Amino acid sequence: MTSSLTQKHRTLEQLLKEMGSVLVAYSGGIDSTVVMKVAHDALGTKALAVTAVSPTLPEMELQQAKQVADQVGARHRLMETDQLRIQDFVKNDETRCYHCKTDLYQGLAQLRQEMAMDVMVDGTNLDDLGDERPGLLAAREWGVRSPLVEAGLSKKEVRELAKELGLSNWEKPAAACLSSRIQRGTPVTAEKLARVERAETFLMEQGFLQVRVRDREGTARVEVELEEVSRLLEPAMQRTVTERLRQFGFAAVTLDPAGYRKGGGN
Repeated sequence: MTSSLTQKHRTLEQLLKEMGSVLVAYSGGIDSTVVMKVAHDALGTKALAVTAVSPTLPEMELQQAKQVADQVGARHRLMETDQLRIQDFVKNDETRCYHCKTDLYQGLAQLRQEMAMDVMVDGTNLDDLGDERPGLLAAREWGVRSPLVEAGLSKKEVRELAKELGLSNWEKPAAACLSSRIQRGTPVTAEKLARVERAETFLMEQGFLQVRVRDREGTARVEVELEEVSRLLEPAMQRTVTERLRQFGFAAVTLDPAGYRKGGGN
């Protein structure tokens, strides 16, 4: 570990210690995993990781989150949520993420109060501040702190720290809420979320690491990492993917030769 990263790790640990007790919004992604791990190391039982379980969270992600929390030995709790009951979320405009995170933090705030914990924290890192993230506004409104930002950690540094800390998911590709795959302005439904989840799970079972299946009014647009595009476009793989995604309920399937790009659903 470089001296700079060592110092930021110490700063992160000290920040969390000074908070007294923390409730970590833990999605299972690499950022919130690092916060969970360091909070556990710094505070022990005064740290609680909470994962929101909803139709927008893939089952595979949930199982991985539970597994990693168990490996760390952290206190971990599941909280049931359902954004599909929120009309402003379902209509799927540019404020969708804000309404989703507001619902999340409202639930976490209630739990924090019940558990008599001092601070809610999330896994936002420095690089996230430059992206389109309406959810950050919701976090600030509910008093959620971002210790990775406060410690000056970038996404690259978070991943390096995760490796140094021995976290099994340090190489985990970036993930996002399933609703981000649905074209803006098109209502989010349980059926659409389920077919996207089935499609992405199938592609990962074929060995693709970073996968997005964008739902464009019933047409699937498949994105994989640029270095994996050639494999996706092999005739046999094209046929297999197209046939299976149609079985999942997509009317048509397109394979994007430009590959995966962050924020491609915006």
